[in-house]
Amino acid sequence: MDMAENTNLIGYLVRGSLKDHLRVRLTVPSFEVQEGSFVVLESDQWLFYGLVTDLQLGATEERFAEEMSEDRFSPELAGMLHEKTLYTDLEVLPTLMLERGPELVSEEYQEWAQDIESGKKDQPRPIPVKTVPPHHARVRMATRGDIAEIFGKEEKGNFVIGETREGEHPVRINLHKFIQRSSGIFGATGTGKSFLTRIMLAGLIQFDTASVLVFDMHNEYGFDDTASDTGERVIGLKTKFSSKVRVVGLGKGAQIRGQSPDFNLEIPMSAIQPTDIMLLQRELNLRETTPTTLDALVKSFGRKDWFRAFRAMSVGQFVENSDGKKVPASDSVAYWANDNGVNVMAAEALHNKLRRVFNSPYIVEEPASDGIQEIVKMLEAGGHVVLSFGKHESDLDYLLVSNLLTRKIRERWEWRTNQFRSSGKEEPRSLVVVVEEAHKLLNPEMASQTTFSTIARELRKYYVTLLIIDQRPSQIYDEVMSQLGTRISGWLGDEDDIRAVLSGLAGRQVLRGMLSRLQPKEEVLLLGWGVPMPLPIRSRRYDDSFWKQLKRGIKDISEQSAEESLEDLGY
Repeated sequence: MDMAENTNLIGYLVRGSLKDHLRVRLTVPSFEVQEGSFVVLESDQWLFYGLVTDLQLGATEERFAEEMSEDRFSPELAGMLHEKTLYTDLEVLPTLMLERGPELVSEEYQEWAQDIESGKKDQPRPIPVKTVPPHHARVRMATRGDIAEIFGKEEKGNFVIGETREGEHPVRINLHKFIQRSSGIFGATGTGKSFLTRIMLAGLIQFDTASVLVFDMHNEYGFDDTASDTGERVIGLKTKFSSKVRVVGLGKGAQIRGQSPDFNLEIPMSAIQPTDIMLLQRELNLRETTPTTLDALVKSFGRKDWFRAFRAMSVGQFVENSDGKKVPASDSVAYWANDNGVNVMAAEALHNKLRRVFNSPYIVEEPASDGIQEIVKMLEAGGHVVLSFGKHESDLDYLLVSNLLTRKIRERWEWRTNQFRSSGKEEPRSLVVVVEEAHKLLNPEMASQTTFSTIARELRKYYVTLLIIDQRPSQIYDEVMSQLGTRISGWLGDEDDIRAVLSGLAGRQVLRGMLSRLQPKEEVLLLGWGVPMPLPIRSRRYDDSFWKQLKRGIKDISEQSAEESLEDLGY
């Protein structure tokens, strides 16, 4: 064993099972190890990687634990007695195992290495744990090299998201794997979700991993902001990536934090479809008769003109006919309803409830430009778009605009993927759609009606995935949560939210306590398909130091200390 690893020894394996975890006897003071520590168990030609899930005090006899020896003996004698009779055990969740081969200086090692080089034997890589180490296997704290072996070395595509809590070793996420499936960032209010989201988006943009579309409901990500708790400046993505990021404001003349966006998005009336209206069912308290009325409108005026025509109708307008009787005016809702066999009261009620949509200033008959198409083209070309809602921050605005734009994106990316697969045309660029307040779009009542749910379930094969940010994951539809590959969660106090984040994961019983005991700030738990194993980490700070490191990119080997270089090589 290397000298560096000797200094990290913390104990030895005493008992356990693959199903019920492993029990490790500590040989160092208990305060040197904490819940969530990454440990390595060494067994002949294999390394076993695990997570500390519990610490338990024990005694060879209960009376030694219950009696205060310090009151009966000298401090020296009491210390010797405690050393022999009192102990602390760790409960370790084994997660991965890695073949390391025979002793480095042995002839067997040379044969083993030659078999790998010649292709007779696969290159060793971490695999899910399938057995257990023997009794008294040595246990040590993970080194920088161990962390790099599991979570990736310093190379393009591996992005540092934080560091281990005990050793401060860098922990990386493979961005290419991260974007292959939808993902989520969770945490109670005030735990720093938006800062962590900025960090992940900056990584995706800097390393050109995918195009990014951010639905920025609270105008946080584009231009610079001010932190509500510290009053410090928070740098926006546009500031650092001025040529790559376009900020789009919703509505003509929109200003975002006193600044003008790159351009403004206006929605043409012809783009509004009945499915967009049905998405607002709960927000507008629509009746069960709404689908019937909408179908009749489409039949009367067509898919492109029904909204404009219905908006132009009046309610409660009457004229006198030749007999002197009052009848609905020809431009009224009632006249149209009578003429098309639709219930008048239902049609007028729908018109009244849609008034909030009719009066939205960003929905116009003829926009100055096709903003939707312009956004799609930017994303196809590898750009990044932050759609800021400006003063239009109501749930209705967010639901309507985000779903409509995402529906257009879905259609385009499906078409491009089919062209690529059938005709050999250019492969579509990967796209990550970022959704704040995700439970408003993906709750059980609405998930089946939104394009976002379809993206989470089906569109990864069309190069589109979601990054959802939310403080109430329990309110997100179970089927959507089950599709999330990588889950990054800060502290959550609600048991239902904790259960939702851990749903479908192995070892969720022991991870539940770990998640609930995270520090409220800067500590997060990495989970899911996108990371090799669960791990609590201290996330990076979103500050000037972060931007300097990001712009520098991969650290040149000459910048590493001798100790760092050796650790990266596994010594």
